[in-house]
Amino acid sequence: MEIIINGKKFELECKTAFEVREYIGQHEDIVILNGFQIEENAELKERDQLTIIRKGIIPKREELESMMMSRHTPYVHEKLKKGKVAIAGLGGLGSNIAIMLARIGVGQLLLVDFDVVEPSNLNRQSYYISHLGMPKTEALKKQIMEINPFIKVDTQRIRVTEENVKELFYGFDIICEAFDKPEAKSMLVNNALEELPDIKVVSASGMAGYESANLIKTRRPMKNLYVCGDFENGAKVGRGLMAPRVQICAGHQANMILRLLLGIEEI
Repeated sequence: MEIIINGKKFELECKTAFEVREYIGQHEDIVILNGFQIEENAELKERDQLTIIRKGIIPKREELESMMMSRHTPYVHEKLKKGKVAIAGLGGLGSNIAIMLARIGVGQLLLVDFDVVEPSNLNRQSYYISHLGMPKTEALKKQIMEINPFIKVDTQRIRVTEENVKELFYGFDIICEAFDKPEAKSMLVNNALEELPDIKVVSASGMAGYESANLIKTRRPMKNLYVCGDFENGAKVGRGLMAPRVQICAGHQANMILRLLLGIEEI
């Protein structure tokens, strides 16, 4: 029977997951079967995915990526590894989205932002005090490489304009719009949909303050455009940006990107 163990194919006579653990590991090792950590023994089927992890031991590089993605639904990682996503704006939305996409193993990321990390960013963005003064592109790429060294990360420290949208984002599957200002959002969305008709855009509108998280939704106003947020609560004087709602909206965007890379276009 063919079983995929820690990312490699094996032909084994073992009938159960724990038999495999005893064959190649130790009794205390973690056993993950088809994305789920099991505590009780389970029968194996042809082409099941099994991960055996020994606690406290750094695995070999050729096994590490498989172990990192072992909690995925089976055969999802192969599709995500082919994905190409550009993230425009690396603030509260974009920095958190980039980290999520790195954790799920999207194969290629483009990080675009012209700004540097400053103290007010730390209330909601994926940066640390040690990053203050660094370009956001550089700080975020450094974090991603610590999380997932198996993906390709390119950066562009540049302001996105009408003139460079096509050049910057050509060849990508998805653009994630993560700007703060409404005029910048509409500029990117309109130009991307017009100049790159095959690309999909995942945008955001309305995530400020501390209104109910349940107001944040994902909608599809037109073909190739997905918008996440509550469409009402933008940042203004007296209503700031708080980490919980910003990250909930970022999660909506990242999850929609995941679905699109898997070929699921429904919201």
